[in-house]
Amino acid sequence: MAASDTKFLTDLPRFVFFTGKGGVGKTSIACASALALTRVGKTVLLVSTDPASNVGQVFGLTIGNTITAIESVPGLSALEIDPEQAAEAYRDRIVGPVRGLLPEAEIASITEQLSGSCTTEVASFDEFTALLTDPDEQLSQFDHVLFDTAPTGHTIRLLQLPGNWTDFLAAGKGDASCLGPLAGLDKQKAMYAAAVAALADPDRTRLVLVARPSRSALNEIDRTHTELAALGLGRQYVVVNAVLPAPVDDTDPLAAAVHRREQAALAALPAPLAALPQDRLELKAANMVGLDALARLFDTASGAVDSAPARDIGEMPDLADAPLRALIDEIEVDGHGLVMCMGKGGVGKTTVAAAIAVALAERGHPVHLTTTDPAAHLTDTLRGGIEHLHVSRIDPAEAARAYQDRVMATKGAHLDEAGRATLAEDLRSPCTEEVAVFQAFSKVIQESRHTFVVVDTAPTGHTLLLLDATGSYHREITRQMGQGLHYTTPLMRLQDPDSTKVLLITLAETTPVLEAAALQDDLQRADIHPWAWVINNCVAAAAPISPLLRRRADAELEQIETVRTRLSDRCTVIPLLPTEPVGVPALAALTAATAAVPLP
Repeated sequence: MAASDTKFLTDLPRFVFFTGKGGVGKTSIACASALALTRVGKTVLLVSTDPASNVGQVFGLTIGNTITAIESVPGLSALEIDPEQAAEAYRDRIVGPVRGLLPEAEIASITEQLSGSCTTEVASFDEFTALLTDPDEQLSQFDHVLFDTAPTGHTIRLLQLPGNWTDFLAAGKGDASCLGPLAGLDKQKAMYAAAVAALADPDRTRLVLVARPSRSALNEIDRTHTELAALGLGRQYVVVNAVLPAPVDDTDPLAAAVHRREQAALAALPAPLAALPQDRLELKAANMVGLDALARLFDTASGAVDSAPARDIGEMPDLADAPLRALIDEIEVDGHGLVMCMGKGGVGKTTVAAAIAVALAERGHPVHLTTTDPAAHLTDTLRGGIEHLHVSRIDPAEAARAYQDRVMATKGAHLDEAGRATLAEDLRSPCTEEVAVFQAFSKVIQESRHTFVVVDTAPTGHTLLLLDATGSYHREITRQMGQGLHYTTPLMRLQDPDSTKVLLITLAETTPVLEAAALQDDLQRADIHPWAWVINNCVAAAAPISPLLRRRADAELEQIETVRTRLSDRCTVIPLLPTEPVGVPALAALTAATAAVPLP
């Protein structure tokens, strides 16, 4: 396959969005696409809003929030939008119209409510709108604009809310939620409508769903496809990245087993995805850094293995470290507590959470395994029950309905008909679900005072919003209780290492490690300190034999060393397995070994 053979680059419209979870390779594919387009004479702007963006690293230079020419690639420029800077500017623009109309205390409250991750997400898209609509024709020089990190259905639904929160606030009829004012300013509504229209127009915009060939990753993009198609963005393309080529011989049982597993996942592709135009990119031996590597991403003619040899087996370092079993030994000591598995989608949070819960239950402890992830499939992972283990799911839709009813019955009771209509509209926003989940989450935290509770959290952005809600609740209780009274809020329990152990799940690859490190920084700013890191699906820990996998193992070592020496004092490495750990026996096997798998 060459770039000219890829379906997603054929008859390309002006705007292209690449969407996918951390670590699936969307940045590499976006960069390689930009390079391919410039080599046929197109001018391209590459835009990223990923807070862990490594676009600059890929091209070997620093890129900021201004359009920067890539001198080594004539015709290519790049722009990295800083989400936090965008959010700050957005807050100023939203709060500005109501300054002087409301008391300072209410202004402060609105500003605080606009501090969540939803605000950051929408603020980043606010930057997109100027690029999609280009009212000043600043981008007229570019034939194509490629976006690394597409807006989610969550964001688009938010932008479609038609209410006028400026009038609502100015009239003093109610407060803003974390989202209220974002959707309502009239001066922004026309631009938002134009941006959403551009996204839905296949002659102007193409959405590319990027995944890896695993059951969970393909299920994730299936959900994204369904959600976006329901909003009118139905013309989508699928790119399955890093597909292991068929082994040339049977010398490496691991390579053969992984290939069979990936092909089975691809054969079971959900029908709506299978109907979309699809490209499959072979796994490459080297990391996608530098022009030479990017130029080979779409190429299969020369084979997947680079010419540089992998280390001999004897030269690979021993990766024996604290095994998952040892972490569980430490977790078990107190006899109860909260264990939270966090990280980006697709890194194996559900598997690790289920394995920990099964191990504790097998040791005779009552365990509650639950998830706040709307895409989680705990029952599919467990495929059965086990004594002492209770499994549940915090249902966002159900929590949202209860929350909406409660707010309308309390705050809405004091509003006139127009005010109630506006409040009801705001409560239909997608973030209402996430905020409503907080109450169910608080009950889980309380339960962990007496038993083990293992939480498979939602993807990082959703998790941070949940913790924002926890922090807001903590501040409100602090104000209400005053000095001298004893109380313990959910945030205080999350901050207590004796009550809560936060595990960050990642892969031994650049983007997932960067994203997990950014999450750790965010948590630490809230005085929540991750207890351990888990590096999942590690090729280097699986003692591969095939040259391709040994080169991949080589590329992982730098990231493993970064985690173990710079990011965490406690780290577990789980090797890439021949089969996915699905079912109670397979999950139990993950924690049965007395040591992590070392390389010979």
